[in-house]
Amino acid sequence: MILAEFPKTIRGTARGLRAQEFSALELTRAYLEVIEERDKTLHAFLEVYDDAREQASRADTVIRGGGDALLAGIPITAKDNILVRGKHASAGSKILENYVASYDATVIAKLRNAGAVFLGRTNMDEFAMGSSTEHSAYGPTKNPHDETRVPGGSSGGSAAAVATGMAVVALGSDTGGSIRQPAAFTGVVGFKPTYGAVSRSGLIAMASSLDQIGPLAGSVDDAKIVFDVIRGKDPLDSTTVESSYQPPATSRQHVTVGVPKEYFGEGLDADVAKTVRAAIEQWQKAGAEVREISLPHASFGLAAYYIVMPAEVSANLARFDGIRYGRAASGAKTLLDVYEQSRAEGFGDEPKRRIMLGTFALSHGYYDAYYEKAERVCRLIRQDFEAAFREVDVIVGPTAPTPAFRLGEKTADPLQMYLADIYTVGVNLAGLPAISIPAGTVPRDGKDLPVGFQLIGKWFADDALLEAAATAETVIASIHP
Repeated sequence: MILAEFPKTIRGTARGLRAQEFSALELTRAYLEVIEERDKTLHAFLEVYDDAREQASRADTVIRGGGDALLAGIPITAKDNILVRGKHASAGSKILENYVASYDATVIAKLRNAGAVFLGRTNMDEFAMGSSTEHSAYGPTKNPHDETRVPGGSSGGSAAAVATGMAVVALGSDTGGSIRQPAAFTGVVGFKPTYGAVSRSGLIAMASSLDQIGPLAGSVDDAKIVFDVIRGKDPLDSTTVESSYQPPATSRQHVTVGVPKEYFGEGLDADVAKTVRAAIEQWQKAGAEVREISLPHASFGLAAYYIVMPAEVSANLARFDGIRYGRAASGAKTLLDVYEQSRAEGFGDEPKRRIMLGTFALSHGYYDAYYEKAERVCRLIRQDFEAAFREVDVIVGPTAPTPAFRLGEKTADPLQMYLADIYTVGVNLAGLPAISIPAGTVPRDGKDLPVGFQLIGKWFADDALLEAAATAETVIASIHP
């Protein structure tokens, strides 16, 4: 069977598997064939697992035995910074090129117990540092809608895999927009849960107070199915909390939607603004109450993020020293030489840049001037969201200021690259849940490029946010059937 003959959603696929219309092995073979055909040019995968067929055969045994887990036999892939026992996990970096995980990340263990089939690991910006997946030590991933453009980052490989039909769903990590922005650029759904809703155990850390694992999928429903499996308190991650379903405070039709005026100012592409505005207007016609709101400190989010995040990067990446694991320089004569040469050879330009920025911001004499002030701004940003959520149920706007940009267009100017995250970083600084769904397309050079519509929810109201996103998804489908 060819992939086109299989259902495209988790629920549809699960029904077909249980009705024995096809097997998990047949399904997995079809996805592997698509990977072999499409990934030659896209480079979404860093490795395709040689035991994927064996995993599928085991899933078939479980299904035939009456197993009814929705994810049993469903082909999934994960970003290269999420540990899968016995498999390489390099975080897109040469310094971890030969590292093999000795245990499963908690999210992987939960998905494995649910019967999911892991197809491989996907490409990413090195240590999740980037907005384009051009900073991978193993070469860039290309956008399936236009291979001259980026898929976004840092979860660009996962986004491209889902957008191309090389996996039903994929896991990514989001530190400042790294799930939502590539979802916007590739036309898929990307969900960043509330900080603490999903365990980070087994995620190679970038910035521990900001990182969050979440799904990329073809629909809001598929994203929710995966989230329901991976969510919850984990004794291996003290920041996680017990989670249970929280119904929306209002019905789907009567949700109050806040539109920040700061999200529609200078720097937003006119076509993107028009597309997002059209989605908001259509939702209003469908019964939503739309209010203009203000997030007064939103413009300071990017500056605060690029102080807080590099500071945590400098601490987290100190462990990669050529001694305990990872790349070790050959020919070093002293211990200091081992440290210096291993890190110089193993890290790319972007991790080095952020390590130096973070070390500087935390150094004596500069901590108060930079890091402490950035933390104060973070508190102000959280207070802005608190005030807004006293008036509205969800906050909406563009996910990214532009559609996907060209490969190489911004690599020489890091500041321009960082601006791609201007609408997403505030969510991470505040620890909120947010999701990007496709809002339509805009024409660029003869191609139709996707636009993302971002919805931001209240703390730990992930279920209510997903309900609202499902409504918005239906509303947008009425504009772009």
